[in-house]
Amino acid sequence: MRAYSSAFRPRSAQGCCRSGSCAATSTVSSLVTGLGAVRASGTRRLLRAQGDVGAKSTACGATARSWAARGPPAEALRTSRTNYRFVVHRNLCYPCDCCGYGDGVPHPGVSEMPSLPRLRRTVAGLTLAGVAATVGLTASTSTADSPNPVTPGNMVGYGFDQCEAPSQAAMTAWLTSSPFRAVGIYMSGALRFCQAQTNLTPTWVQTQLATGWRLLPIHLGAQASCTTRARYQNDKISADPTNAYAAARTQGRNEANVAVTAARNLGIVAQSTIYYDLEAFNAGIASCRSSSLWFLSAWSRQLHKLGYVSGVYSSALSGIKILDDARVTPGNTATLPDQIWIADWNNVADPNSSFVRPDGWVGHRIHQYQGGHNETWGGVSINIDRNYLDLSGVAAPPPPPPPATSTTSDKLSDPKCTPASINRPAYGLTAPRTRTSLVVPLQCLLKQQGLFTRPVSGTWNPATTAAVKGWQARVHHPVQRAFTQSDWTSLLAAGNSATVLSAGVRNPDVVRVQRALNAALSADLRITGGYNRKTQRSVVAYQKRVGIKPTGVVATLTWRALSRGRR
Repeated sequence: MRAYSSAFRPRSAQGCCRSGSCAATSTVSSLVTGLGAVRASGTRRLLRAQGDVGAKSTACGATARSWAARGPPAEALRTSRTNYRFVVHRNLCYPCDCCGYGDGVPHPGVSEMPSLPRLRRTVAGLTLAGVAATVGLTASTSTADSPNPVTPGNMVGYGFDQCEAPSQAAMTAWLTSSPFRAVGIYMSGALRFCQAQTNLTPTWVQTQLATGWRLLPIHLGAQASCTTRARYQNDKISADPTNAYAAARTQGRNEANVAVTAARNLGIVAQSTIYYDLEAFNAGIASCRSSSLWFLSAWSRQLHKLGYVSGVYSSALSGIKILDDARVTPGNTATLPDQIWIADWNNVADPNSSFVRPDGWVGHRIHQYQGGHNETWGGVSINIDRNYLDLSGVAAPPPPPPPATSTTSDKLSDPKCTPASINRPAYGLTAPRTRTSLVVPLQCLLKQQGLFTRPVSGTWNPATTAAVKGWQARVHHPVQRAFTQSDWTSLLAAGNSATVLSAGVRNPDVVRVQRALNAALSADLRITGGYNRKTQRSVVAYQKRVGIKPTGVVATLTWRALSRGRR
């Protein structure tokens, strides 16, 4: 999905694509086929890699047709790390989108510039490491005798989208080696560029859902009445204002009917979300803006009538803008989508955009934050867009309250054990006569582990010594009558669900990370349960200290280091 308005394309660039210049390039399906023999080892750990390494944008100049004939130049194998703001700032060279999904984007007086192609030949061994993460996911299950699960459902984490549905070999390789857990698929629509979709079958859908992938079904039908893209000229939304844009509303209903039929045929069940791809347009044209709004309103109403959840993908400055503006307009009667998918290539992995008001669709957003680039996981390279999903249904929830306290000294609870009594800016060496102020959180946490069964007193006693030694033995630390910073780090990280944590996440595991970092680094983090910038910086510092790639994302390797008390 390459969504930006030609109205905002730089006037003084080295060039942009002309219609048809990418016709000779092939899609990633050939690349995946060439790697069909690749099989990921079942012993590979999920989230083997953590990272966000971008490369320089592809250089402006060589034509896509010459790439197709002779193969891409070396710089074509680099990723395109284009900030979306390049689109709105003029006089900048922007890697145009025509090769992404075959869209010709003519502009008067501007010469041709290639964007990253779908490579004709197999690309293996790329060293790009992609940032991606998933949070709080469990594998869905389905069988031939039971319906598929709703998709995408509730999810907070990372996904990708690609023109062609990848082969099963590619999906398996990425499942076992990449951090992505959601994938956008071009399911239907007359303007869908990848019309063949040879891999997209009911069996493919069922297999992905059964193994834990979340699918994001995309429908690409009629486009805005003012679109300038040559490929869209024969299928545009009517700008006729008669009877409150009745013609546009009819088109919206028809597109919903087509999309739902396709979804049912693929086994995508009711209550799943279907996303309309409305590519970028000039939202400054009143008739174009109004007809698009009423078209999308009818799309949403019809999807609801047919039992599906409505989503809309578009650029932050066009389709999403008109929806967000309608949302805050008094007396608005247009039906708005349940979820929005914002194209804003700012390279920030969160659900936000500076162009969209923060109070709209909270917990119902996807943010496409980076455009087309190659990523290689499990030996398979795919050209993708990156997305961050916050489909939690609400604003990122705060950590749940602690268990109800009790006046009894049962095994796991005590009235002295509260977040306020456990949270500290630092956790240092603790012993019978050293840092006695930390004895209360120590006893509380050891009680949660079933090792300290006496009432929490704040006084080091023989039961404390026994519990301390019990924990040290459990995590294979030196057994002694003192609790070190390494002991603290492992204890504070204990009980985590190994979920991947990154910017914007809020859950109990963030509390564990913040506490553990205060032990490992004396980081003086405020324990909020929210993965903020200070937490991210401390994670980077910790990763550097223990020899992990400093990504600022907490995943398998970082959890393992914290749980072992490394510092």
